[in-house]
Amino acid sequence: MKVLLVEDDASLREGMGELIAEQAEVRDASSVAQALAALREELFCLVVTDLRIGETGEGGRIILEAARQRLQPVAIVSAATSEEVVKVLRPHEPDAVLAKPFQIDDILALVERFVGLGTQVEQAAKRGPPAGTWTEVAAGFQVLEESGGCVWARMAPGASYSRPALRGRSGVMVVEGSLEVEGERRVGHQYFYLAAGPREVRTHEGCLAVSMALRG
Repeated sequence: MKVLLVEDDASLREGMGELIAEQAEVRDASSVAQALAALREELFCLVVTDLRIGETGEGGRIILEAARQRLQPVAIVSAATSEEVVKVLRPHEPDAVLAKPFQIDDILALVERFVGLGTQVEQAAKRGPPAGTWTEVAAGFQVLEESGGCVWARMAPGASYSRPALRGRSGVMVVEGSLEVEGERRVGHQYFYLAAGPREVRTHEGCLAVSMALRG
């Protein structure tokens, strides 16, 4: 699991990077341009970005929008009030907010929450779906729920499904085949993240995937 850290203050970026590195591999970026390049090149289990980065002060919103298109979660770091954060980021909503000044335990808990989600989904994908009865929820779309919270999805070739708007945030891994979410395609053994809100998922060749809701 890998985390993208976006911060233009060199000393703060170094300090945060050292803390995050205790739990995940880190790629850092000091500008909006570097962050957008990283999002094009790699997949991350979490993007941590300052809200007011960049000359216009809107870098956090730009990075959030790009990460959302790439199906990656975003934590915003800010000293602003919650009302100011909402105003700058609307209509998008971050997956977490790290308020400045923060304690070491705060950032460690934040990273653990998202890295842990990705790790649990990855482990489930390796062991495969349990024996049980699959339930058909739409044409060509079946689900199987585990007692531990994992939800398996099996889609026939050409199937599509509209994810309900009220369903919470979740980490997903494609185990077999491929899955497309609003134009963003993931293939076998690729992890991604679904933010809260409606999403249409579809597959051309069929797929098997496993997901788990973000807790807390």
